[in-house]
Formats: sequence, C-alpha cells, structure tokens
Amino acid sequence: MEKFRSTTVLAIKKDGKVALGADGQATFGNTVAKSNVKKVRTLMGGKILCGFAGSTADAFTLMERFQEKLNAFGENNMKRAAIELAKDWRTDRYLRKLEAMMIVADINDVLIISGTGDVIEPDHDIAAIGSGSMYAQSAALALKKHAPDMSAEEMVREGLSIAADICIYTNHNFVIESVK
Repeated sequence: MEKFRSTTVLAIKKDGKVALGADGQATFGNTVAKSNVKKVRTLMGGKILCGFAGSTADAFTLMERFQEKLNAFGENNMKRAAIELAKDWRTDRYLRKLEAMMIVADINDVLIISGTGDVIEPDHDIAAIGSGSMYAQSAALALKKHAPDMSAEEMVREGLSIAADICIYTNHNFVIESVK
C-alpha cells in the first residue's frame, strides 16, 4: 500500500516572538498529490500555533482533540493541554493508530507532540518535524547563531527554503504564522 509522505514543519522562538511554518507538498508514492496543503493553523484566536506532519486526516483529528484540551484547560495552559493530548494519543485505541506529529507553540513554549506519548520541549527554542526536519533544524541553528539580526519569521522561511532545496518531499509553497 502506498503511503503519503511529506513535509517539513519548523518553529522558532526568538526575541519574544514565535514563528511556525510548513511547506505545502503532499506526495503519494513517487507522485506529488498536492502542492499547497495548509499544514499550519492558528488556534485560540491566534494565540497558539499548530503545525503537523504525517497523514492529513490523522493530523486534523489530533488538532481537533488538541483544541478540545485547550478549551478544557484554557489557552494559558498549552503545555498541560499538550500533555493530556499525548496521554490520550498513547492510550486511546483509536488515537493510537493515528500517524502524525505536531508542533504546537505559544509565546512561552514550543512543543513537539508525538503518538508515543512524548511532549518534547526542544533545545534552542527550535522545533522541526517531517521528512525535511533535520535540514530545516540545522539551518535554523546556524541562522540563530550566525544571523542574530534575522527575525523568527525570516529564520523559519530560510530554514524551510534550505530544506525544500534538499528534501524531495518538501516544496517552496510556505505558510508561516507567528505570535508575539
């Protein structure tokens, strides 16, 4: 059975601002199925960002569950909502089968959430997931160190661009959102 593959999602927190972006490519086997998928969403009136990699239907299901957790715990408890989602994702029979990863971010935290129950607060306030994640993360680390005048949004755009130049499952159709 063919699998959908795709994407690079990158989040950077810098100078009191968080930017999260993703490319727009979804592939099915060795064919580009769609080039402008929107893999980044704003939640809670734009105060929380969410980006996903993996199966689109699974990611939407997880985003809906995350939104429910945010509603239950409040927008100021994003980390708690993420932990509760990860618990459910790992233990629920239905959710356990979902194939996706998420980055969620607000002005205070950048988190990676996985179906294995992990909620990771990455080093250097840089999070990356998806097939091109290591390229984007490497670029972001270098930019943060050697281009201190760049904004978080500029760094996300450049990191995604470098990943798109290398990873065949990543294109240059970016959606980038930010909060400050």
